[in-house]
Amino acid sequence: MEKRAEIGVFGGSGFYSMEGSEAVIVDTPYGAPSEEITLATMSGKRVAFLPRHGKKHTLPPHMINYRANLWAMKELGVSRVIGPCAAGSLQPHVKPGDFVICNQFVDRTSGRKDTFYDGPVTTHISTADPFCPEMSKLAVLKARALGITVHETGTVVVIQGPRFSTRSESRWFASQGWEVINMT
Repeated sequence: MEKRAEIGVFGGSGFYSMEGSEAVIVDTPYGAPSEEITLATMSGKRVAFLPRHGKKHTLPPHMINYRANLWAMKELGVSRVIGPCAAGSLQPHVKPGDFVICNQFVDRTSGRKDTFYDGPVTTHISTADPFCPEMSKLAVLKARALGITVHETGTVVVIQGPRFSTRSESRWFASQGWEVINMT
């Protein structure tokens, strides 16, 4: 089996493995990824799957090595990443079971390594539009085709975890108009 992939999937809570696959270990300059990466062919596309919390869900959100995970995907040739995740609704119109295709995020985490640019050259990157419009459009179309209620846009507020937000924090996040909340 070829040790390359075009599409990467960071599995979250409840999504841990793929059938008909081969596991590979990828070394990165940032340490080990959360788990070995599983490679498989799905619908004619090579897919790399990595459970962000580890196969046994042993890594809490603040301990995930996000840089190693992303670097490992890039090493395998991945050019598109899908990051499904469990999220809580902050708005009454976003019901349990709805899909929200986020187009913005608010980062309320702290202490996590969140850049590949540690110097010596100062590098600034834009995150004005942090999500891929092509992948977002495809996700909306597929969700509709499957009869899933989907919100075409939305803002996710990412909190530090592993603790949940207080009621006051959640009211504040909701008052900003943000749709969903998660920890990764």
